Amino acid sequence: MNINHSVIDAFTPTGRLRASINLGNPILANRDAVTGEVTGVSVDLARAFAERLSVKLELVVHDAAGKSVETVNDDRADIGFFALDPVRGQAIAFTAAYLLIEGFYLVRETSPIVSNKDVDRPGIRVAVGKGSAYDLFLSRALKSAEIVRAPTSPAVVQTFIEQNLDVAAGVRQQLEADASVTPGLRLLDERFMVIQQAMGTPKTRGAEAAKVLCDFVEEMKRSGFVAAALSRHGIVGAQVAPAYRALFS
Repeated sequence: MNINHSVIDAFTPTGRLRASINLGNPILANRDAVTGEVTGVSVDLARAFAERLSVKLELVVHDAAGKSVETVNDDRADIGFFALDPVRGQAIAFTAAYLLIEGFYLVRETSPIVSNKDVDRPGIRVAVGKGSAYDLFLSRALKSAEIVRAPTSPAVVQTFIEQNLDVAAGVRQQLEADASVTPGLRLLDERFMVIQQAMGTPKTRGAEAAKVLCDFVEEMKRSGFVAAALSRHGIVGAQVAPAYRALFS
């Protein structure tokens, strides 16, 4: 991939590539509790893209997806890692997805809710992570249930418990991890959405820069880089997204 200097300049107005990293989704990134190092699939992709541009990398780390999106929207970062959503797409040029992640509902063992169709009813309160992909999706999809926003995605189950809510919505792996240490909770049997994780850059960087990022993501999927990153970080339950044409044909 030969990249024009004008494109490199568009991606690096500060002289380095600033990558917005979201710790709110443990499938994408995590911080080591001992060393403080931030690692994960999104970090690996950011490093690979910085190497492709032959520039230094700066990680701009956030604890929630909404904050990560705002950083890119405000041109305080040059690239980011987000779930595809039309609201976010107003200011961000997205690639095709590189990962597919499932969104699920969590309820108490004693809850009368047994299927997804039981969730969208009057009086049902659903905890979501503020600004997350499933917050945006459920804000459009739920017509009768009430959405209650936790400050971050990792805080969803805590909010669900503390406020005695009916349902917690989120990434399957995060909900399963929380349920494993909190007795009396269960996942519903079917996903309510497939979250398409993509890379993005501000639209102000131009169409050529957006195309370079799209081509990079397709190469990373095709070469096995994304699959290897999932394996290296011990991530299960997420799938490498199909090639662009297969995904959108």
